[in-house]
Amino acid sequence: MRIETATEPGSPDVPNEDFVSVAVPADGGGALVLLDGVTPPPGNGGCVHSVPWFAARLGGALLELAARREAPLADCLAAAVARTAQAHEGTCDLSHQLTPQATVVAARWDEAAVEYLVLSDSALLLAGPDGTVTAVLDDRIDRLRERGVRLAPLRNREGGFFTAAADPAVAAKAVTGSVPRDRVRALAALTDGAARSVEVYRTDGWAGAFGLLRGAGPGALIARVRALEAERPAPGKAHDDATAVLVEL
Repeated sequence: MRIETATEPGSPDVPNEDFVSVAVPADGGGALVLLDGVTPPPGNGGCVHSVPWFAARLGGALLELAARREAPLADCLAAAVARTAQAHEGTCDLSHQLTPQATVVAARWDEAAVEYLVLSDSALLLAGPDGTVTAVLDDRIDRLRERGVRLAPLRNREGGFFTAAADPAVAAKAVTGSVPRDRVRALAALTDGAARSVEVYRTDGWAGAFGLLRGAGPGALIARVRALEAERPAPGKAHDDATAVLVEL
């Protein structure tokens, strides 16, 4: 098994708000978790904790629960959200719409199957034995953008899009599924900052990005994104935290 990760902040002066970790339990199989913390506007959020604090708490709890293989991934996410909320409900306003939150990708595999969960705009890629790459996406944000809808009022609301914050019920909104193990040769997870060559610049497809991941590693994919950002500055964020993880089974 080959496991590689790389992460880079959008700015060297601002903490990286992404989280990634992989567990390979002694009894076989494995699990990965990737989060992209949502940056609140300055002075907002109702929480005394940082987004990296939240992402580390939520990501660590989710990885532990997923690696046990005792419950479906959506139930693991719900439990991890509840556990994280309990850690700061006494000091923070968790009802605030911009309380710390994150996008989520989780995957878990054993000899029989690869299970997955995707919530919001990070991506999971599955590569089959024939080289076909399938992107597992939660495309609600993309569909809202195509309609020209303002996103902020629709965060964690019906008809909008969902991120993991303080309400465990959000886990039921995730895209989930399972693929037979023999149909997956490798998998990768990307925050949207690492997926910009596909989703923003349209210079690569998912198969091309995955090929770069497997051939040169996650660091090379992030370097490609940074080069594109330098050549063609995009509207909005000039750079974003970028994180990628590759697992060859």
